[in-house]
Formats: sequence, C-alpha cells, structure tokens
Amino acid sequence: MSTSQSASEMSSPSQEGVISREKVPVIPSDENLIAVATPPGHEEQRASGIEPKDEITEATHPEVLALEFSTRKKWMILSIIFVVQTSMNFNTSLYANGQAGMAKAFNVSHQKTVTGAAIFLITYAFGCELWAPWSEELGRRFVLQGSLFLVNLCCLPVALAGPNGFTSIIVGRAFGGLFSAGGSVTLGMVADMFPAEEQEYPLAFIVLSSVGGSIIGPIIGGFVETYMAWQWTIWIQLIFGVSVQLLHLALVPETRSTVRLNAHAKYLRKNRIIPNASGPTEHKTWRQYIMPREILTIWLRPFRMFVTEPIVSVLSTLSGFSDALIFMQIQSFGLVFKLWNFSVIQTGLAFVPIGLAYLLAYLFFIPVIRRNRRLRQQKPGCERAQYESRMWWLLYTAPCLPIGLLIFAWTSNPSVHWIAPMIGCVFIGVANYTIYMTTIDYMVAAYGPYSASATGGNGFARDFLAGVLTWFASPYYNAFHGKFALQTANTVLACISTILVAATFFIYAKGPSMRRRSPFAQSLARTLSRTAPATSNRTV
Repeated sequence: MSTSQSASEMSSPSQEGVISREKVPVIPSDENLIAVATPPGHEEQRASGIEPKDEITEATHPEVLALEFSTRKKWMILSIIFVVQTSMNFNTSLYANGQAGMAKAFNVSHQKTVTGAAIFLITYAFGCELWAPWSEELGRRFVLQGSLFLVNLCCLPVALAGPNGFTSIIVGRAFGGLFSAGGSVTLGMVADMFPAEEQEYPLAFIVLSSVGGSIIGPIIGGFVETYMAWQWTIWIQLIFGVSVQLLHLALVPETRSTVRLNAHAKYLRKNRIIPNASGPTEHKTWRQYIMPREILTIWLRPFRMFVTEPIVSVLSTLSGFSDALIFMQIQSFGLVFKLWNFSVIQTGLAFVPIGLAYLLAYLFFIPVIRRNRRLRQQKPGCERAQYESRMWWLLYTAPCLPIGLLIFAWTSNPSVHWIAPMIGCVFIGVANYTIYMTTIDYMVAAYGPYSASATGGNGFARDFLAGVLTWFASPYYNAFHGKFALQTANTVLACISTILVAATFFIYAKGPSMRRRSPFAQSLARTLSRTAPATSNRTV
C-alpha cells in the first residue's frame, strides 16, 4: 500500500471506537514521521510506569515501511542518494588538482600534498564502518544529514588554511574522510525500500554513483587547476556538498523501518488513535545505545569477516585493488600523458573514457540481472543458480582488468596514438564497475542478514587500499628506471590483478563448499534461524 493513499484511509481519533485499526490502517504523511534521534522512553510510559501494550511492528503496520513507497517515490529517493554518493566520492578526487598549487603556496613537496588525498581515503574507509551502525539505530536521514554537515564543515580549515597552515589541510582532510558516511548507509537505504528479490537494479544504480563520483573530480579538475586558485578545488566541494545536503533534507524521508515505526507509534499516541502504542526500539535509552561492548561488536564485525571469511577476503581484495588503480591513475596520468605533451585540462579529460566505461558496464549489467533472475526462478532448489550465478558475468569481465592494464602499459609510448592507452582505460573501467557490483551482489546473497558486515569489508578494502596506493603511486612509478619504466610498472600491476582474477574463478567453482565450511557464516545462519527469521531478506 502506498503512502499516497493515506488521506483516504486515515482514521480520526473519533473513529477509534467504531473502526478497527486492523481494517483501516493509519498512514500519516512523511511530515508526521520525521525521525527524532533520541531514545524516547516516551512520556506516557515514564509518567505511569506502565509498559505500553500495543507494540507497533513491521507485521502489524507494514503500510508504514519504506517498502510500501510507490515505485516513483523510491526512484526519486534513489536519484537523490545517487547525487549524495557522487558528492562523497567527488570529494576524494578533486583535491588532487589542487596539489600543485598547495606545494607552491606552502613550499612543500608534491608527495607531502598527496598525503591530503591519501588520508581522506584511509579515514573514509573507517568512517563508512563507524557511521553504518548508527544509521541502523538512529535512522538513515539523521545520520546522512549529520555526515554531510560535518564533511562540509571540514572543508573550511582546508580552504582557509593560512601561509603556515598546511597541517590544518591534513587535519581537515582526515576528519572529512572520517565523517563521510558513504556506501554503508546508502546501500542500507536500498535494503529499506526494496525486498531482496528486487534489489539488484537499484543496487547497480547506486554502484554507478560510487565509482562515477571518483572520476568526475579529475575531469573538471583540469579546468579548475588551470583557471582558478587551488582553494577552489575545496570551495567547489563545499558548494556541491551544501547543495546536496539541502536537496537531501528537503526531499528524502526516513527509510529505516524501526525509526519509521517508532515515529508512527508516537503519532498514534499523540492523536489518541492507539494510546498505548509502542515502537520496536522506543524503550532503549542513550546508555543502551552507547554500550561499549555492543558498539565494538558491531564495528568489529566487518573487519572480523574480512579476516576470517575467504570469500569476503578474496572478493574484497579484488574489489579494493581494482578501485585503488583508479586513484593511482589519478596520480600517474600526468606521467603517462606527458609523453604526448598533454596539458592539465587534456590530462583530466583523459578520464572521460573511464566514465564512459562505467556507464557502458552499468547498461551491460541490466540484461545480466534479468538473466540471473530468470535462472533463479527456473532452478529454485539449485544452490549454484541462487548464489554463483551472480558471479557469472564477472568471469567474463574480471579479466578486463589485467588486459586493460597491459594495454595501458604497452601503449604508453609517444610513437603510438594517445587514444590507445585510453582504450586500455575503458577495459579497466568496465572491470572496476562489474567487480564492485558483482561482489556486493554475491555477498548480499551469500551472507543474508549479516551481508552489511560482508559488504562493509568490501567497502573498507576499496577505500583503504585506494588511500594507501594513492600515497605510494608517485614513489612506485619513480622507482622504475630505463626506457620501459612506465610499461614495467603497469605490467607488475597487471600481474597482481591476474592473481586476484584467478582467485575469483576459484571462488566461483568452490563457493558452495566454502560457504558450508565457513564456521562464521554457519553460526550466523543458526543465530538468524533462532532470533530473526522475519528480517533475513531485507539487509544489504
């Protein structure tokens, strides 16, 4: 039932004794479901000392959930979240075009300015995992607004850094990354609005924003670096961030089910429709929210799965390495295209083929999703059809990563036309998008209700490795000497990626037995069957 039906179906307090609430559900507008991020322990309960008897749950009031939004409303929300996610990844990459100006203004080495890019990505890796649990408790809307506000605030010490204030740039970038909520929250919103069997299309859409945001920075950054002061690389981030925050504040309602149910219970009590209504987590106090043991358990779970689960470890490392290559290229494109005497603007525009590759990979994935869904429907009892079929397309696209690196490596020669290394970038872009989308889709299916932790390990690997390799990009390329220095450096990367691609084929072949032998995954499945079977199909 859509929220658009609320006007005709809402019962008034005077109808309470006449019309059963089971027959006429009360559906307030989103304005009445604004999440209040405080553990209520609501006033009536505290005053009377009597526990409310009417618990508001997903089963009793499904009409309140974001799952019941209309298709149009869901995709409107997704479109805004697309822009939000793009802005977060945009912040990671545009900074690189201010590094030359910073080096000159603060009289520091180029490598020192790279620290601002690297530390943002590294703290971003931790920030995504730190914010995610709070979005489960306090709501996606509240957490994203808080995150966007703090990230925007952290732009100020960077843009306003004085002549001797290079340290403030590093500190501002470090906290800017830490305050970025990132994909852990945006992917959670997909789970809030779409049942498990319908999540692939919106998931593919959000993944496009995640990878696409990273290359928008260098594309426009060349113009910024050429015609503006270095501070504008930060001011543009702030302008984009504030615009996105206002758009999100105005148009995106809360989607987290427990928060919506809590707000609905408060609405029912306030209007005396169900005087003793109680939301699922209203009884929790701030002390319960910040219990150190509970917080540590939630925060450490993604890292534990990354270390103990071979499926998570291999797929996350492949995904992380693929994404890190993009950020290494941001730092190294200048070295490569200098061979053709590219200007700063032209070097930035060399990232356009990667953007086109992302769009192409997204469009290719749509028929793949249809094919996989059809296969799962035809073979509902086949484990490989339910799980490994999600990796089928990766078997064809993952090899594009080493192939693209080899093309990029051995066409980096002024005797070859400059479009040749860009063709290599297209292969790399197709592989990067497909690797990220496929690994997330597979882990969501394989780990069920705890897939947030599995995909959290994936996101952590992508951002952390990107940060580390960004810092080492220049020293790495400078360590190679001779006529074929660039070619050799990128060939080494191709060889590393080949090993990871081979590991992907191994997981595809051995995935069922690996899941059965996974003590952690099996214990999670047993816990789920005992405690929360009703929610197992809605966690990304």
